[in-house]
Amino acid sequence: MAAAAPAAAAASSDAPAASATAEPEAGDEDSCEVRVLQSLRGKICEAKNLLPYLGPHKMRDCFCTINLDQEEVYRTQVVEKSLSPFFSEEFYFEIPRTFQYLSFYVYDKNVLQRDLRIGKVAIKKEDLCNHSGKETWFSLQPVDSNSEVQGKVHLELKLNELITENGTVCQQLVVHIKACHGLPLINGQSCDPYATVSLVGPSRNDQKKTKVKKKTSNPQFNEIFYFEVTRSSSYTRKSQFQVEEEDIEKLEIRIDLWNNGNLVQDVFLGEIKVPVNVLRTDSSHQAWYLLQPRDNGNKSSKTDDLGSLRLNICYTEDCVLPSEYYGPLKTLLLKSPDVQPISASAAYILSEICRDKNDAVLPLVRLLLHHDKLVPFATAVAELDLKDTQDANTIFRGNSLATRCLDEMMKIVGGHYLKVTLKPILDEICDSSKSCEIDPIKLKEGDNVENNKENLRYYVDKLFNTIVKSSMSCPTLMCDIFYSLRQMATQRFPNDPHVQYSAVSSFVFLRFFAVAVVSPHTFHLRPHHPDAQTIRTLTLISKTIQTLGTWGSLSKSKSSFKETFMCEFFKMFQEEGYIIAVKKFLDEISSTETKESSGTSEPVHLKEGEMYKRAQGRTRIGKKNFKKRWFCLTSRELTYHKQPEFIERKDAIYTIPVKNILAVEKLEESSFNKKNMFQVIHTEKPLYVQANNCVEANEWIDVLCRVSRCNQNRLSFYHPSAYINGNWLCCQETSENTLGCKPCTAGVPADIQIDIDEDRETERIYSLFTLSLLKLQKMEEACGTIAVYQGPQKEPDDYSNFVIEDSVTTFKTIQQIKSVIEKLDEPHEKYRKKRSSSAKYGSKENPIVGKAS
Repeated sequence: MAAAAPAAAAASSDAPAASATAEPEAGDEDSCEVRVLQSLRGKICEAKNLLPYLGPHKMRDCFCTINLDQEEVYRTQVVEKSLSPFFSEEFYFEIPRTFQYLSFYVYDKNVLQRDLRIGKVAIKKEDLCNHSGKETWFSLQPVDSNSEVQGKVHLELKLNELITENGTVCQQLVVHIKACHGLPLINGQSCDPYATVSLVGPSRNDQKKTKVKKKTSNPQFNEIFYFEVTRSSSYTRKSQFQVEEEDIEKLEIRIDLWNNGNLVQDVFLGEIKVPVNVLRTDSSHQAWYLLQPRDNGNKSSKTDDLGSLRLNICYTEDCVLPSEYYGPLKTLLLKSPDVQPISASAAYILSEICRDKNDAVLPLVRLLLHHDKLVPFATAVAELDLKDTQDANTIFRGNSLATRCLDEMMKIVGGHYLKVTLKPILDEICDSSKSCEIDPIKLKEGDNVENNKENLRYYVDKLFNTIVKSSMSCPTLMCDIFYSLRQMATQRFPNDPHVQYSAVSSFVFLRFFAVAVVSPHTFHLRPHHPDAQTIRTLTLISKTIQTLGTWGSLSKSKSSFKETFMCEFFKMFQEEGYIIAVKKFLDEISSTETKESSGTSEPVHLKEGEMYKRAQGRTRIGKKNFKKRWFCLTSRELTYHKQPEFIERKDAIYTIPVKNILAVEKLEESSFNKKNMFQVIHTEKPLYVQANNCVEANEWIDVLCRVSRCNQNRLSFYHPSAYINGNWLCCQETSENTLGCKPCTAGVPADIQIDIDEDRETERIYSLFTLSLLKLQKMEEACGTIAVYQGPQKEPDDYSNFVIEDSVTTFKTIQQIKSVIEKLDEPHEKYRKKRSSSAKYGSKENPIVGKAS
């Protein structure tokens, strides 16, 4: 049930391979929890025509953030001195909570004061599907503090009849403000909220105020306020109480949420307006309301064009059913490598009918990879590619299903290989200010082209030597596929001695190493897109490396470069030693021989970043406050310390061996009145950590759970709150060693390097088939036409774009696909109906937006 094109997967379940799975009974989905998983991927491309400074220095230092409502979850690097900053930063993350708006803010960096918000792009969650998978220019809108709101309010209204001592009747409105949920952080911390409750009418504005709740985004107010809504009149006995229509139509309750600023101005958090006439048919009304901006919140007196921002956004919501529902579809897909011809398989047909092949490639690759079916499938589709290749020099250079599958495979399984091979050198290049520009036209004043050539050659040689000596680190799966490619290429072009090498180098050099060098942030080798000078250096290195790796070009006297300066530079590398080194490396990574282990396995670097930890209280005089620390997780240990430049002694680095981790769980906000907290429970005291946002907290919990899942002595129960002042806040037990009061989270994957949720991938494939049913129907009709019509093919026709080698087998497969999809439609439709009926309008899950009537 994906709302848009697929993105990268998150938490997995290691379910067994689906074979002849028994179908569940109708209605079983009601008894099993459906997982609703949200993810966001895309790219912040660039901004243009930003407002200049007034004055001689018109340029700005800009960066961009991504916000879920008001919570920042991603930030780009700063692009200096530009009114059209080029960010080019790709992002992907799982969304662990509900949200109303996805916003992109463009900031002007300010060293001495707060960063200035230039403008924003705010998209409602329900509108995200309109922008899926395509680059769009969005006009920046003004940022008004009165429009920056998030959260919801729980409210109850009642209408009472009071009889005064002198016998008159008074009609009284009772306003019970119960709670708020999801209020924003203020300067990174939970706010100090309070509410004003007003009864507003044509000639009245009665206002009351709640108490201030300290350090919480989910305040529990539970305060009741009374307002007189009609004038007293002589009491007459009535069988039913009624309110004068003329009064009730003109009155409304307004609730404004504020953050108490103490010594500074209070900050507006949002408001709701509820007309009193909601009580016209019922004397009681209770509901959750989404906080709204002020009436003028989205209006601005400014008419200036603030500029625009180019974005590529792909939001996905997967409603994943229990695993047994996907058995028939998995079985059909996993049979694909064995179908003859491969073009008649379910996996290949999916790629044919999808609007964009990339939509199909990622879930297919991940599902086949999870069941060890990727190598035979990739080999079969690559063989189909080779049939249409007439020139050995263009082998695997196109953008076909085979090349896309192998590209995705290398990204998934080759991540650690890139880190151990390229990251140290890329860090050196990106952190250095050495100029490597060798184009005479682009040289800056004072640059020496010969010095730049030496700098560039130093980097190329260092990178090249590291790559050609890295065959022992190349993943076995990549080696298996390279071996198959090499054998097929040799059979297809038996008279070309170089094709066995170019078939492999076209992937490992052109599509793997060269791409990672020029875009290190995309492969998680660097945190951000490098600056312009570094990008230029990496581009020159990447061009040289990919040409060095292209075995065919090394045997030619003329290089493949169009630029004269690159041709001159490349002459430095046209030596036999480079050719021998490339050939040896390609032989090693495309061999089926068992690799000799070095005896020591390097720890896998998994994640690092800056977060806050609560002091452990190792000494009696030490304060248990929160301190900023740099965390680093490998497959062996979790370490944290001050930033490297501040470390003065070795014992400043604290280490928790992964084997000692007993559980990793969320920590309730009430423990320390802080959001986005989690706890690492190990053999010593629990480590309490606060992440910078909900996405980061979710990612750390996920990777820590995965790396420690197979540990012995893992806990079955834990305490969701902290142990403070001699008792657990959750269960009030006084012993620090008492058994936990809540079951631990389970079901995380054991594989720390390849994290695949096969049910989620199958759900996406189901969604793609349902979105492409019309095209599937056309393909079915084309098969029938081909089977009946034996004459010459006519051009153009409705099926000329489909690859149909065997119309009978393809037709049978399509029939199977349609049958499986129809059976899956039933539980999906039942879940949709159940979901829509269970979320009552006005409930916490489905709060009222705007005024209730």
